[in-house]
Amino acid sequence: MQHDAHAQHTHHEHHRQQGPVSWSMAAQATLHCLTGCAIGEVLGMVIGTALGWENMPTMILAIVLAFFFGYSFTLRGVLKAGVGLRTAVRVALAADTLSIAVMEIIDNGVIALWPGAMDAHLADAMFWWVLAIALVAAFLITTPVNKWMIGRGKGHAVVHQYHH
Repeated sequence: MQHDAHAQHTHHEHHRQQGPVSWSMAAQATLHCLTGCAIGEVLGMVIGTALGWENMPTMILAIVLAFFFGYSFTLRGVLKAGVGLRTAVRVALAADTLSIAVMEIIDNGVIALWPGAMDAHLADAMFWWVLAIALVAAFLITTPVNKWMIGRGKGHAVVHQYHH
């Protein structure tokens, strides 16, 4: 029994260990989040624009879908590791909420502040290149946030314990 307690304690320490985190690890975590966010963003903007919605409902739909897809990607991986649904949802929320929120603030901020971007349609080149610039900005600003969180055993560090 004492051996099991020690093994569990050591396992827990290994995954909560604070220390240096590489920029590569932070970038991978950010790209993981960005993939889900970008799918949600683009899908939300495409749906809202195609349906002729005003800017605010379209942006809200894009944000909701960005969180949905961002969480879904993490949830899928954690569930695949054999974790129960309730725990997997908690892990996804803990791992991705701050990262997705920062991304959404940055990319939607770029789009909202870029002159003419909010009025661009799907067929306009401006729609796509401003979206690309916004997503790149979100990646660049969120990567240090993820590096900081992982270094403290938070964010994607929580997910990594389920991949072993």
